[in-house]
Order: sequence, then C-alpha cells, then structure tokens
Amino acid sequence: MPASGAAVSASTIPSDELARLTDDIVGALKTVYDPEIPADIYELGLIYRIDIEDDRSVKIDMTLTAPGCPVAGEMPGWVENAVGAVEGVSGVDVKMVFDPPWTPDRMSEEAQVAVGWY
Repeated sequence: MPASGAAVSASTIPSDELARLTDDIVGALKTVYDPEIPADIYELGLIYRIDIEDDRSVKIDMTLTAPGCPVAGEMPGWVENAVGAVEGVSGVDVKMVFDPPWTPDRMSEEAQVAVGWY
C-alpha cells in the first residue's frame, strides 16, 4: 500500500490486523533517523512505498536526502531491522530508489519544525 495508507488491492489479511501492522510499521520507521537531520525518515518523506504482502512480508521503497548520503549503505539495513522487529512481519525487503528525487517539500510539518524551517 502507498505510504498514504490507501489500499491498492484487497488483502487476505483481516482489516484490523492490516491496520495494526501498518501503524506498527510506520511507528518502527519513525525510530530511524537521518544522522544529518534531526527528524525521522518517515517524517522526512524518505519512505515512498510500503507494501504489506499476504504472507506478511513487507516491501519498502525509500530514498535518501541526497544520493551521496554518507549512510546510504547502512540506512536500508536500519530500516530492515526496525520493520523486521514488528510483531507479525515475516520479512522485509528494502529497495533504494532515487526517482523521483527527494526534495524538502516531501517533509511533514513535524519534520520542518524539527529542522527549524517552520
């Protein structure tokens, strides 16, 4: 499902469990911080897509604030570890994408406040 929460297709996972999984996955993503910006990767808008498969595996498309980010090699592992710890998740596949490129307008108001832009 897209990060916005709109379902793309019907799931065999009961809706209440799917809602809990979604909330817990987003909560886990909010524990991962970009080390150069005092905001979590979810609020920064670095998560482009979250798909919860019927087997409860999770596929995540994410990006970085810049392709040359010093933690580019490490951040997917941080995301995989955080989401993999969510109860009920059977596995995590994190894919790094750079299209579309990240821009500051993807940041939530919370992230803008954290970096002093609001």
